[in-house]
Amino acid sequence: MEKTTHFGFKTVAEDDKAHKVAEVFHSVANKYDVMNDLMSGGLHRVWKHFTLTTSGVRRGDRVLDIAGGTGDLARGWAERVGKEGEVWLTDINSSMLTVGRDRLLDQGRILPVALADAEKLPFPDNYFDCVSVAFGLRNMTHKDAALAEMCRVLKPGGKLLVLEFSKVWKPLAPLYDLYSFKALPLMGKLVANDADSYRYLAESIRMHPDQATLRQMMLDAGFGKADYHNLTGGVVALHKGYKF
Repeated sequence: MEKTTHFGFKTVAEDDKAHKVAEVFHSVANKYDVMNDLMSGGLHRVWKHFTLTTSGVRRGDRVLDIAGGTGDLARGWAERVGKEGEVWLTDINSSMLTVGRDRLLDQGRILPVALADAEKLPFPDNYFDCVSVAFGLRNMTHKDAALAEMCRVLKPGGKLLVLEFSKVWKPLAPLYDLYSFKALPLMGKLVANDADSYRYLAESIRMHPDQATLRQMMLDAGFGKADYHNLTGGVVALHKGYKF
């Protein structure tokens, strides 16, 4: 019997999901940063800054940025680890990775870049001090496998940082739903000429595990400790997993 999973609110064959997600991000890559600023009112920059500044990443560390897209976090990690450190920018989507690589080059930063599937990372065990994934986990077909891989490549004592949309504070939910399902697709249509991709992004947020469920998934994937911090009323949460 064919295995199925969700693509937004639709049910699709597992084998089809990666292809459908790829189509979304090939479509939005060139307008991704503009749309992020519009959709979040610039708040995505605050959320990423919080992730960077509370990470504990130090000079000389090795950091892996998964689903790194246009390179915001990778640039921040590079500033923190310095020339003694090592930062890898990875993404499963070639269009997003190309935009991120070119942006970093334009800023004078030459970082190693890899087209990589988070469920099958091409890195050795116990290699990185920190792994980060911002707004990418919810698009992965097998989140449990991806989290286990992130744990595998971390050194003992290393940490995983998952910045992701989450379950919003209940009183905000009606307004948030109205914004997500009406305003976002309209912005997508006007700015990126692609309402469907932004409708999917809104749906994918609703299908993503809530804060407590994701914390448990991290523990089940092998992390010795996991916790989370809600940002902007739970619109986004930063989960931290620690490998013992």
